[in-house]
Amino acid sequence: MTQTESSPPSRGHLLVGALLVAGGAMLFATKGIVAKRLYSMGIGFEALTAIRAAIAVPFFWAFAGAREGMGQLRATPRAAMIAAAAAGFICYYGGALLDFWALEMIDASVERVLMFSYPAIVVLFVALQKRQWPQPAVLAAVALTYLGIFLAVGGLDHRDFRANALGVALVLASAVSYALYFMIGERYTREIGSSRFTLFAMTTAAGALVAHFLLRHGTTGLSRIPAEGWAWLAVLGVFVMFMPALMQAEGMRRIGAQRGALVSTAGPPTTILLAWLLLDEQMSAWQLAGVALIVGGILVLDLARSRRRT
Repeated sequence: MTQTESSPPSRGHLLVGALLVAGGAMLFATKGIVAKRLYSMGIGFEALTAIRAAIAVPFFWAFAGAREGMGQLRATPRAAMIAAAAAGFICYYGGALLDFWALEMIDASVERVLMFSYPAIVVLFVALQKRQWPQPAVLAAVALTYLGIFLAVGGLDHRDFRANALGVALVLASAVSYALYFMIGERYTREIGSSRFTLFAMTTAAGALVAHFLLRHGTTGLSRIPAEGWAWLAVLGVFVMFMPALMQAEGMRRIGAQRGALVSTAGPPTTILLAWLLLDEQMSAWQLAGVALIVGGILVLDLARSRRRT
């Protein structure tokens, strides 16, 4: 018998899991910071998304092949493979382009907070799908989240709101795509596991992103990317895309979704702190209050979802 089958997990086991989830959330939180650095070198969002995905996908294949075996990957049911590919196209192709385009217009801290709101969008989708209202506590959490979004994007200052409007709309559209990815994934990862689902989603998205870039720009712009730019792109693909996905999946396996939801709230504050230190981004007191409402609302939603599953 394993430890989890015979006795409760040890304190060390839980600590390692919490550190993995927190570390993954913090690595994810650096996405906007690294993107801003690459934009300052003249690298556009289309090149960034295509190269990032092309670098990350071989690592996902190596991990899935080692964990599942190539025979198991080839035996994946066709319906699940198509669903994963569709989810990857929606989220990691369409959603990623919208998200990184938005980062050319708005602060990295605002982008991270808005993307963190996707569970509230999932709640609305599920309510529409089932044609029933969520529980009052869930509705209150959704309301808090959207009030937080309004404050975080400068809704109380009409000039700030107008200046950020397009970027905010793009990030929220990207969050919608991530919510759809989550809903598709929740169904099919039960059948084929998270590593295979992620692999087929990422592979489809990478192919679409590379084709998109080549059709629009060809290969001429690649020669103008400096060596430092390639180094930061490698960081983005390996340490901001592949590694945090791996760390969070393993951490969640150790500590469960409920504890993982709590630990994952380290993400937005990390982005805000790094954006302040490295990019000189400033947030008003009202915007910080909005961040707190979003994090609190999403935490309540995650905890409520975890309780329903247990």
